[in-house]
Amino acid sequence: MRALLQSTRIVFLFTLLVNAVAYADVNSLEATIDRNPVMLDEAIRLTVTADGSADRDAFDSSPLLKDFVVGRTSVSSQTSIVNFDTKRTTVWTTTLFPRKEGTFTIPPLTIEGKSTKPIQVKVIPVQEQSNVARDYFVTTDIDLKEAYLNQQLLYTVKLFLSSNIERGSLQAPEMQNAEITQLGEDKQYTDIVNGKRYQIIERQFAVVPQASGEFTLRGPIFTGEVMAANTNQRFGFFNRTQQINRVGPDITVNIKPIPQGIDYPWLPSEMVRVDEEWPQGDSFVAGEPVTRIVTLTALGVVEEQLPDIPEFYQPNFKLYPDQSNTTTVEKDQSLISQRQTSLAIIPTQPGNFVLPEITIPWFNTLTQQTEYATIPARSIKVAPASGANNANTPNMLNTPSASSATNEDIKNDIPSAATQPNASASASNGDKPLDSASGEVDTDENAQFNWMVIGVLLALFVIALAGWVFTYRKLKQFQMTGPGTTNKTGSAQRFHSYAQWDEKAQFQNLMSVIKAKDTSSLTPVLKQWITALTSGKAQLSQFEGINGSVNELYALRFSARKTDANHQSKQMTEALEKLSSEIKLARNEWKQKSTESKHTLSNLYPAS
Repeated sequence: MRALLQSTRIVFLFTLLVNAVAYADVNSLEATIDRNPVMLDEAIRLTVTADGSADRDAFDSSPLLKDFVVGRTSVSSQTSIVNFDTKRTTVWTTTLFPRKEGTFTIPPLTIEGKSTKPIQVKVIPVQEQSNVARDYFVTTDIDLKEAYLNQQLLYTVKLFLSSNIERGSLQAPEMQNAEITQLGEDKQYTDIVNGKRYQIIERQFAVVPQASGEFTLRGPIFTGEVMAANTNQRFGFFNRTQQINRVGPDITVNIKPIPQGIDYPWLPSEMVRVDEEWPQGDSFVAGEPVTRIVTLTALGVVEEQLPDIPEFYQPNFKLYPDQSNTTTVEKDQSLISQRQTSLAIIPTQPGNFVLPEITIPWFNTLTQQTEYATIPARSIKVAPASGANNANTPNMLNTPSASSATNEDIKNDIPSAATQPNASASASNGDKPLDSASGEVDTDENAQFNWMVIGVLLALFVIALAGWVFTYRKLKQFQMTGPGTTNKTGSAQRFHSYAQWDEKAQFQNLMSVIKAKDTSSLTPVLKQWITALTSGKAQLSQFEGINGSVNELYALRFSARKTDANHQSKQMTEALEKLSSEIKLARNEWKQKSTESKHTLSNLYPAS
């Protein structure tokens, strides 16, 4: 028994030694191809066989990329032992797609010190082989071979099949610096070409180039399995199939850059329009919001190319914009992109106003001219809020509107408090208010109203009485303790320091708004600074220099004339610089005036 175990151990060790010798290296390396010559749209199957031990990842296809497009590589290995003779074989199979006609060389491939022999391959045109109609092939077409940057190209691929296939896949075309999107679903139909009936599968793509220059649009690759010819098998489970590979022809396109003189966001298209959703009618009420929805639609572009929709409104409106939404859909062999913005507009005072037009420039690829998508200016009338009078109307910045309406015209549209009917005054003269529905005296509502008035007056009396008592006690305390023990001076100093700090912060905020050219936020920030500077003692209309500069600025902003964008920007910059100078001058004059007034008071009441 011990002798048997020892013999078995010796045989096992000998086997390991033989295997180690067999796996030591690669004995030979051979490369073969399945066809030569090959047509331009066909694939070559390259097989590399290694006799001996080889790493499965040892095959390097990079030398083949110079003249071919390399497909997926599969690897298989086989090991056999016959009479203690171990033989191992590793096979790599890859697919090569030629990209142009001519004679090319598959270079030597090296694996673990062994190299294959070079192979010359002749690539012939598609129609050179014979006059017999082909069973499977791919065609490609494009609507434009010369286009502008970001202009959509319509790319069409057709797969011709003379018989049904077991399975297959068609890859998308490839192009550097381009966005490629499939349009819709595949179309399937039949047609007769060169006397042969084909089943045709048509697929379309939208190609949007992202860079200018000359580019090659690589044709798509079709890989499928069909029934093998001349097979003797008659049962479906045992039918043999063969793999076919076809590639569509390449297409070279020339992408032109943006034309000179374009100073707006580049938007090449065949059609661009801008629409709005607006409430019916042109009469609105101050303080009540109105929602305006603006939609920009462009044909043949992706949503990332759509520019922002400009929003220019007078300072008499508060704006609350919502986040814009973008989307891209496919329709009629083209991409359609939309950008939609929603804006809540609240008029702050009554009067007649004009919402300026919305204009978006775009480049028409058909006429090769700049065109404009426009929403015309809209005139609106803002009525005063119900129950409001002129005393409660906010004092807004007097700026000229786009309709050239003057301040006097706007004021004439606001009903005066003297002309408004006063129900309480009529009741005091013996006239009783009537109910609008029945015409009878509404005594219950009248009595309820009287009680409400009495309650409000009583509450005001109690508050006034409490304030008088509190003031009286503080005065008595002041007389008892004397002026030397109060903290009145310290409180005044703290209040003065806080006022100075608030004015400085408001001034810095105002300068930041002017530097950022944020004209939509200029009005409220300017009014806040004037209030802080003058402690509410003066209004904007008292500063003639500032008011004139603001009027000039908004006249430029809401001007209906179309001027060059660079010229308009320069005018806006000059107007903002002038406004900044007027603000600094007014600030210095007001502070100097306040200092002189403070010194005068000190002389009137000297310390004793």
